[in-house]
Amino acid sequence: MYRNDKVIRRYSEPFKLKILVELTTGKHTMSELCKLYSIAPTTVNECIKKYNRKDLIKAD
Repeated sequence: MYRNDKVIRRYSEPFKLKILVELTTGKHTMSELCKLYSIAPTTVNECIKKYNRKDLIKAD
Protein backbone atom coordinates (compact mmCIF):
# COMPACT_ATOMS: atom_id res chain seq x y z
CA MET A 1 0.00 0.00 0.00
CA TYR A 2 1.34 3.36 -0.95
CA ARG A 3 1.62 6.27 1.38
CA ASN A 4 -0.99 8.39 -0.41
CA ASP A 5 -3.60 5.65 -0.74
CA LYS A 6 -6.86 6.66 0.89
CA VAL A 7 -9.31 4.34 2.54
CA ILE A 8 -12.82 4.86 1.27
CA ARG A 9 -15.33 4.40 4.05
CA ARG A 10 -18.99 3.79 3.42
CA TYR A 11 -21.49 4.60 6.14
CA SER A 12 -24.91 3.02 6.49
CA GLU A 13 -28.10 5.04 6.18
CA PRO A 14 -29.04 4.43 9.85
CA PHE A 15 -25.61 5.72 10.93
CA LYS A 16 -25.99 8.88 8.85
CA LEU A 17 -29.44 9.49 10.29
CA LYS A 18 -28.12 8.90 13.81
CA ILE A 19 -25.50 11.61 13.25
CA LEU A 20 -28.20 14.04 12.10
CA VAL A 21 -30.43 13.24 15.07
CA GLU A 22 -27.59 13.87 17.49
CA LEU A 23 -26.87 17.20 15.81
CA THR A 24 -30.54 18.17 15.80
CA THR A 25 -31.14 17.40 19.46
CA GLY A 26 -27.98 19.20 20.49
CA LYS A 27 -26.62 16.08 22.14
CA HIS A 28 -23.22 16.68 20.50
CA THR A 29 -21.60 19.38 18.40
CA MET A 30 -20.20 18.57 14.98
CA SER A 31 -16.64 18.53 16.28
CA GLU A 32 -17.63 16.22 19.14
CA LEU A 33 -19.32 13.84 16.71
CA CYS A 34 -16.27 13.81 14.47
CA LYS A 35 -14.03 12.86 17.37
CA LEU A 36 -16.50 10.40 18.88
CA TYR A 37 -17.09 8.46 15.65
CA SER A 38 -13.71 9.17 13.97
CA ILE A 39 -15.29 10.78 10.94
CA ALA A 40 -14.30 13.84 8.95
CA PRO A 41 -16.32 17.06 9.14
CA THR A 42 -16.85 16.82 5.39
CA THR A 43 -18.62 13.51 5.94
CA VAL A 44 -21.07 15.16 8.33
CA ASN A 45 -21.59 18.02 5.87
CA GLU A 46 -22.32 15.52 3.10
CA CYS A 47 -24.97 13.87 5.29
CA ILE A 48 -26.52 17.27 5.97
CA LYS A 49 -26.65 18.03 2.23
CA LYS A 50 -27.93 14.56 1.30
CA TYR A 51 -30.89 14.81 3.66
CA ASN A 52 -31.48 18.51 2.90
CA ARG A 53 -30.95 19.61 6.52
CA LYS A 54 -29.60 23.07 5.82
CA ASP A 55 -30.84 24.16 9.24
CA LEU A 56 -27.91 22.22 10.74
CA ILE A 57 -25.25 24.17 8.84
CA LYS A 58 -23.69 26.81 11.03
CA ALA A 59 -22.91 30.18 9.51
CA ASP A 60 -19.61 31.49 10.84
